[in-house]
Amino acid sequence: MGDDSEWMKLSIDQKCEHKLWKARVNGYEEALKLFQKIEDEKSPEWSKYLGLIKKFVTDSNAVAQLKGLEAALAYVENAHVAGKTTGEVISGVVNKVFNQPKARAKELGIDICLMYIEIEKGEPVQEELLKGLDNKNPKIIVACIETLRKALSDFGSKIISLKPIIKVLPKLFESREKAVRDEAKLLAVEIYRWIRDALRPPLQNINSVQLKELEEEWVKLPPAAPKQTRFLRSQQELKAKFEQQQAAGGDADGGGDDGDEVVPQVDAYELLEAVEILSKLPKDFDDKIEAKKWQERKEALEAVEMLVKNPKLEAGDYADLVKALKKVVGKDTNVMLVALAAKCLAGLATGLRKKFGQYAGQVVPTILEKFKEKKPQVVQALQEAIDAIFLTTTLQNISEDILAVMDNKNPTIKQQTSLFIARSFRHCTPSTLPKSLLKPFCAALLKHINDSAPEVRDAAFEALGTALKVAGEKAVNPFLTDVDKLKLDRVKECAEKVELAYGKNTGGGAVDKKECRPAAGKTLVLSGAAGDKDTKDTSAKSGPLKKMPAAKSGGPPKKGKPAAAAGAGGAGTKGKKGSETKEIFEPELSIEVCEEKASAVLPASCIQQLDSGNWKERLACMEEFQKAVELMERSEMPCQALVRMLAKKPGWKETNFQVMQMKLHIVALIAQKGNFSKTSAQIVLDGLVDKIGDVKCGSNAKEAMTAIAEACLLPWTAEQAMSMAFSQKNPKNQSETLNWLSNAIKEFGFSGLNVKAFISNVKTALAATNPAVRIAAITLLGVMYLYVGPPLRMFFEDEKPALLSQIDAEFEKMQGQTAPAPTRGTTKHSGGSGDDVEEGEEQEDIGNDVVDLLPRAEISDKITDELVSKIGDKNWKIRKEGLDEVTSIINDAKFIQPNIGELPAALKCRLNDSNKILVQQTLSILQQLATAMGPNIRQHVKSLGISIITVLGDSKNNVRAAALATVNAWTEQTGMKEWLEGEDLSEELKKENPFLRQELLGWLADKLPTLRSVPSDLLLCVPHLYSCLEDRNGDVRKKAQDALPFFMMHLGFEKMAKATCKLKPTSKDQVLAMLEKAKAIMPAKPAAPAKTSSRAVGAAPAKFQSASAPAEESGSSTMENKTDPKKAKAGGAASKTKGTQGKKVPSKPNLKEDDDRSGPIFIIVPNGKEQRMKDEKGLKVLKWNFTTPRDEYIEQLKTQMSTCVARWLQDEMFHTDFQHHNKALAVMVEHLESEKDGVISCLDLILKWLTLRFFDTNTSVLMKALEYLKLLFTLLRQEEYHLTENEASSFIPYLILKVGEPKDVIRKDVRAILNRMCLIYPASKMFTFIMEGTKSKNSKQRAECLEELGCLVESYGMNVCQPTPGKALKEMATHIGDRDNTVRNAALNTIVTVYNVHGDQVFKLIGNLSEKDMSMLEERIKRSAKRPAAAPARQAEEKPQRVQSTNANTSVLRKGPAEDISSKLNQARNMNVHSETTHTVPREFQLDLDEIENDNGTVQCEMPALVQHKLDDIFEPVLIPEPKIRAVSPHFDDMHSNTASTINFVISQVASGDINTSIQALAQIDEVLRQEDKAEAMSGHIDQFLIATFMQLRLIYNTHMADEKLDKDEIVKLYSCIIGNMISLFQMESLAREASTGVLKDLMHGLITLMLDSRVEDLEEGQQVIRSVNLLVVKVLEKSDQTNILSALLVLLQDSLLATASSPKFSELVMKCLWRMVRLLPETINNINLDRILLDIHIFMKVFPKEKLKQCKSEFPIRTLKTLLHTLCKLKGPKILDHLTMIENKNESELEAHLCRVMKHSVDQTGSKTDKDTEKGASRIDEKSSKAKVNDILAEIFKKIGSKENTKEGLAELYEYKKKYSDADIEPFLKNSSQFFQSYVERGLRLIEMEREGKGRIPSSTGISPQEVTCVPTSTNTVSASTGNTNGEEVGPSVYLERLKILRQRCGLDNAKQEDRPALPSLLSKPAAPTVASSTDMLHSKLSQLRESREHYQHLDLDSNQTHSSGTGTTSSSSTATNIDDLKKRLERIKSSRK
Repeated sequence: MGDDSEWMKLSIDQKCEHKLWKARVNGYEEALKLFQKIEDEKSPEWSKYLGLIKKFVTDSNAVAQLKGLEAALAYVENAHVAGKTTGEVISGVVNKVFNQPKARAKELGIDICLMYIEIEKGEPVQEELLKGLDNKNPKIIVACIETLRKALSDFGSKIISLKPIIKVLPKLFESREKAVRDEAKLLAVEIYRWIRDALRPPLQNINSVQLKELEEEWVKLPPAAPKQTRFLRSQQELKAKFEQQQAAGGDADGGGDDGDEVVPQVDAYELLEAVEILSKLPKDFDDKIEAKKWQERKEALEAVEMLVKNPKLEAGDYADLVKALKKVVGKDTNVMLVALAAKCLAGLATGLRKKFGQYAGQVVPTILEKFKEKKPQVVQALQEAIDAIFLTTTLQNISEDILAVMDNKNPTIKQQTSLFIARSFRHCTPSTLPKSLLKPFCAALLKHINDSAPEVRDAAFEALGTALKVAGEKAVNPFLTDVDKLKLDRVKECAEKVELAYGKNTGGGAVDKKECRPAAGKTLVLSGAAGDKDTKDTSAKSGPLKKMPAAKSGGPPKKGKPAAAAGAGGAGTKGKKGSETKEIFEPELSIEVCEEKASAVLPASCIQQLDSGNWKERLACMEEFQKAVELMERSEMPCQALVRMLAKKPGWKETNFQVMQMKLHIVALIAQKGNFSKTSAQIVLDGLVDKIGDVKCGSNAKEAMTAIAEACLLPWTAEQAMSMAFSQKNPKNQSETLNWLSNAIKEFGFSGLNVKAFISNVKTALAATNPAVRIAAITLLGVMYLYVGPPLRMFFEDEKPALLSQIDAEFEKMQGQTAPAPTRGTTKHSGGSGDDVEEGEEQEDIGNDVVDLLPRAEISDKITDELVSKIGDKNWKIRKEGLDEVTSIINDAKFIQPNIGELPAALKCRLNDSNKILVQQTLSILQQLATAMGPNIRQHVKSLGISIITVLGDSKNNVRAAALATVNAWTEQTGMKEWLEGEDLSEELKKENPFLRQELLGWLADKLPTLRSVPSDLLLCVPHLYSCLEDRNGDVRKKAQDALPFFMMHLGFEKMAKATCKLKPTSKDQVLAMLEKAKAIMPAKPAAPAKTSSRAVGAAPAKFQSASAPAEESGSSTMENKTDPKKAKAGGAASKTKGTQGKKVPSKPNLKEDDDRSGPIFIIVPNGKEQRMKDEKGLKVLKWNFTTPRDEYIEQLKTQMSTCVARWLQDEMFHTDFQHHNKALAVMVEHLESEKDGVISCLDLILKWLTLRFFDTNTSVLMKALEYLKLLFTLLRQEEYHLTENEASSFIPYLILKVGEPKDVIRKDVRAILNRMCLIYPASKMFTFIMEGTKSKNSKQRAECLEELGCLVESYGMNVCQPTPGKALKEMATHIGDRDNTVRNAALNTIVTVYNVHGDQVFKLIGNLSEKDMSMLEERIKRSAKRPAAAPARQAEEKPQRVQSTNANTSVLRKGPAEDISSKLNQARNMNVHSETTHTVPREFQLDLDEIENDNGTVQCEMPALVQHKLDDIFEPVLIPEPKIRAVSPHFDDMHSNTASTINFVISQVASGDINTSIQALAQIDEVLRQEDKAEAMSGHIDQFLIATFMQLRLIYNTHMADEKLDKDEIVKLYSCIIGNMISLFQMESLAREASTGVLKDLMHGLITLMLDSRVEDLEEGQQVIRSVNLLVVKVLEKSDQTNILSALLVLLQDSLLATASSPKFSELVMKCLWRMVRLLPETINNINLDRILLDIHIFMKVFPKEKLKQCKSEFPIRTLKTLLHTLCKLKGPKILDHLTMIENKNESELEAHLCRVMKHSVDQTGSKTDKDTEKGASRIDEKSSKAKVNDILAEIFKKIGSKENTKEGLAELYEYKKKYSDADIEPFLKNSSQFFQSYVERGLRLIEMEREGKGRIPSSTGISPQEVTCVPTSTNTVSASTGNTNGEEVGPSVYLERLKILRQRCGLDNAKQEDRPALPSLLSKPAAPTVASSTDMLHSKLSQLRESREHYQHLDLDSNQTHSSGTGTTSSSSTATNIDDLKKRLERIKSSRK
């Protein structure tokens, strides 16, 4: 025992290491308790055990080991440092735990492994487990396999890497141990579950028996994709989602839509090991393949075939092999060998995948030409080969080769090429098939559809059809304008049959049909963006696409026609063809027809005088003509006839200039006002061009031409005018036409213009002898340069030097300018805001189109075999000759086509020539080649470009420099994407050549920062980058370190850190340290090109944009203008700048700029702030959140400021010396007033910069900063600016740090600033930040923050406490026990303040306090002299001012706050207490009279003050007012004369985007709705009002809710107004019934979407909103026209089931609505148009046949449908079949068959049942009783019903009888009785049915009490029956009348007007609508109504099944007899205090 006492005293960690096992057991147990107790995962306690955990798991004593494992598991789960122990602990588990005999030990071992994976250590765990598989002990192997299996099952294949596991699987299957094989089998099944068939190839070689067993197991697996069930710590959101789904009943499809949860498809190829085959080729392969005997060649090919059967081949140099195979395919005469070689190529392509891409260009033309072979097996082999090759490259790269073959004369080649194109298109998406590709392909295929050979035509149709399906009609149609209808139909037919490789239609085709208008924008953007031939096509795409939603919401185009102008131009067609998609077609009319048409619209005198000899008569005639044209309607104007009349003799030869001027003016008028066609234009253009040079008429001619250009589009008009001008001799006309065109381009923009045609005309003009023509041509070139940029000069390089210098001078002039935004041509052909996007896109393309237009020479014929052999000669001189020849060929051609034959291979060999001079010469040729070939050079990147990179490893400096220059020349043309794709670059970096490494890394460091996105393959370079970081060569290490941040910028820190796992431990630590450093200096990715540019720059392509938009707008000095673009580019604003150029900012201008300090200091960048917020939200930049500012934050802020802060000020702000900071602050103070807008636009940056100053140690800077802040917030307060969340969160926390400053003066300033902040930022949100400040370690800060919290509560009331007053107070109360006295005092004072506001409830909110704290608090409260009563008054006075600024209507001035405010800190607030706009709205739906009474002015929920409308006048007879022009006013009383238009106006405002406008409109409508006599004014406007309402709901859902700047209280208020209005509306049955089906459908859609909006639930008032919506839905269902609402619900259900995006919850709620309708059917069946409902059901069943419904994941839809039909059959009986009239083909309808089945079933049922519970006296009737007997029985029953005494008994008997014989006909007995008696009987039966079927089941579900349903009026002459209450008492109508009286009294309604009221039953069924007469404050009545009715319908959610009787009135549930007078008095008091 003595020993025991020794170790008992030791600490836990010492016990754990004790040599006695008992001591260790005790230590482990205590450690376990400790680990579970420590709450802070970062506690220092954890670190003590770091070295011990391995000993815990490897304890030699079995008992101790178990305890140790438990403790270790707790440690790993809770300690943040546990990750450091992963390797050693898992190794210990594998070797020392998995071999233990105890199952518990193994279980714990596995749990520990899984827990390590959960804390993000999956890779090391997996590594150790895989090592364990090599252990000799089979137990360990089995446990390791089991652990891997469990990990995979729990975490999924995303986290557990499958490749290494699959690699060892075959070995496990070969194990001798059965246990190992069995466990391996289970593991294989689990893997299969995740990756399916991708597992088959790696396991194909295992034992066939095992494989068969596996197959059997695999078949049994469920088809559903598996889901991750356990989550990493970083995946907590996913976890929460998963748990929600589980809670909701494990809804299988819950996560289906979510990208995160979808298991990634694993490619089998990735799991395979690559096989090296080049070394395995037969030694004599080269000889054999060239052998003359075909058998030898066959042997060689068969050897290759065997090798390429390997599914994955290792990368290598396959050039020679490909060349040999290509030769066989192209030239071998033996077709069998051709097929064999093709198979080999297919195998190579499949095995190498993308690595084969570099050889694709060489092989494709050969294969295509070989298609001339007819033999099927050859054709098939060639098809397989070319298809496999296509997958290794892109269509872009091989397009030239394909198009070249398209013109071949051989029909088989044409057919097979077209078929290949069709197959290729199937693998494309709209982005990979842009218009630049579509254009040449469509042109070639269009030739083929007219081919004489039918098979060629068919293939071409198929290819065009596929293109149509993939790219969508919008993209393809412009190319098909000349195709006749038959052929077009054929193309469309083919398109429908096409099945795409990517499953569903990704193109615009589908979109087209659904949304014709917006789709136009969408497809264009897609095709345009990808057409951009730069690497940054991805960036181009993402930019515009992101903007699309905004474009859409801009509304549909203003005119009926979509943006075809843009569409046509963008599609890249010539102007002429493009415009035809939109132009007005008109046949040419004869002169007689024209005269006839003209005489119909022109005065007779006018037509006669047209050709009069007297010019005055002609002039008079023209004046009449003009008047007539001015008065004509567009539709009536016969344009062609009118212009023909004008052209009639003397026509354009008119000699009198006045007449001529008029004539030209009339042409312009006709073009502007009529539907002017090209036919009409052609009649006049000749004359106009003829007159354009005329001194007097020229300007009129130009005006007319501009008008024609607007009507017929500029491209066509310009082309016509140019050709006409240059076919004339008159130089004046030529020069003026050119001048007109220069202007027109500026006005219309450049889209769609045919550059090529103009250039030829311009060249003619430049050669003209007349200088005016030459000058005009040069001016035109200058304008074109604005749009096209530098490539334009290429066309004129061969002009004379003198002319060229003039052209250059003109271009120089244009250099700094930007193209103006088009002002014409846009309005007519396009509308809506969508254009911005499209236009920007087109302009992007122009730059490239120009490059395309360059005349390119074909040089492949000059690259002869002789030349190639020269270049490869052994003698270097001959090689040099060859290279010289190539140089001269390229020089002569200037621009060449991409097909250059064998040249690439020949040049590639020269790059590693032993003669360095030749290497340099080859490099200069390659540089030339890049310039000559342009962007098409990209197809040679893989074959040639990568070889240039290899030259970077040359030992000679000058060779390396030449190689670098060449690579840069290439990347300039191709962009970087091609270079970074694939493994080529990483292979180069792998080579241990220091020169190569340093050059390559330097090049990457240069290029990567300029890219906005990179291919994922960049990750492959990272391991080699890490080895470079540790290279022996210092330069390599330095370059690697320089490149590190840029790699990280694209790949992210996480991926980079993950990649270090494979390094040795020592290296890993070093590299991780470097990564941390790099992270600090990592730049942000370049932003997308500034959005403003597409507008401001008009259309200059980003490539050639010479001045950035922001610089231009800022109006800064010209000097700045020139340097600004460089800055912008360096920051990546223009995406296509060249990286090198971007960095070299000229130094001289900067000096000048420094001196020039005029101009604004803050430059307004449109949307700059919004973009920065987006970037921060999207994590593109670092979030402003740190404990101390690191360098990367400062750098980031600097970069962000560079665009919007004057350069010199920025230098001051970021200077190292604090005095410069003071200077900067002084300047900022100076400019504060003058640059308000600038300050606000940069506010986020200014505040961030000021937070940096809070970390400075210099007091003077801090004082100055605080001074500036006070002024700044005062300014913002005046400007009524509200801080955004982003600005607040990146500033307030740092300001609060300063509140704990030791210097009193600073603390005082900070508190003053905090007070001011509450005026521009909600106090409730400030509260949260300050509360966070109370957790500081600085006691001064804690005390000050607590004091500030007290002030907030005192000033703003309890509503300010966040998240709830309870939680906030508990938090404050914890500080009462603080060790610092000032903090304790502050906490006590604060709670006393709260007590003064809130009274005794404080104690309840605080909860339990320790005795000591509680006694201190009570003592303090006693001492405090203040009484709680004073508080509400304080609040009341404080609040009004907060509410005031909500809108202009609340303009009543309120008094300042009371003077008796105790806290001295509030004095700052008193000076300028301001409205805190929307943040004080308390409970939206409650009306707390006590609070209102005390609160002399607070509107509980701010609504606009209502205008008192004189609505009585609405019903006066309408007087036509005298015409007066007056502004439209939204108020009813301004326009009594026209009620309808007033209502229309107000309704239109309901859908306004501005919340206040909408609320005001709703208030006005509510005013009308709530007064019964005026509500009828709304009749006829109901649909319109509902449409406006659901548009507003949609707007809130899509826009407002997502808008962070908007306060959510605003939204809640808007929701409450909408819902209130709707409830008012649906109280009135007459109005509610006007709502049509379509509108109801949309309304229900909106309401259900709102109920499901999780964002609403999260709002403070969200639950209230959702409850009110619930109530509203019930009203809509009950009060709308029953046919319409039922029909709407059916259609809505159908849509929601069809829509994949719709949530299952949505459909479920729709079905619940339908169930409710079904329950209402017994009452409503007679009001329903059954024919229409059955038609809807028929359509539903057509869309969803039974089989399809059964496949639904939920069984509810089919049950709902059955229930509905069953109820209808039950209620209508066999008559239901008469209502199928609207169904066209009844026999085919599933519905009729279903109804017949139901009828038959119910007849069978009634036949077989006998009724056991017949009531007293009801006679049992034998089924076979004769008809006579039946009639007697019925007569007896009806007699009873007629008698007063037995009426109830009679009804009961009749019910029994009907139940037994459902088809019995009681019609004859009712026919003779009065209508009253009939309805009485029907009602009586219904009541009994309800009583029997579960005592009022229907009422319970519908919310209608039995009393309502069964109220029977008493009538003396028939029967007086009182109906049964649910409890069986008798209740007569008088009871209801009495009850109604009481209700009316309670609601303050007058009881006198009894007679105007609707009939009693309808009143009773409308319980929740007391009409409130007072209109003073709509809000109060509305809220009280809502509240009361809500309390009634509290549980009446759609799925509630509890019984509720709403018949008992509408007062609140506490309906004790409240004294009405008292209530009235209180309300009066409130009102008077308001005034």
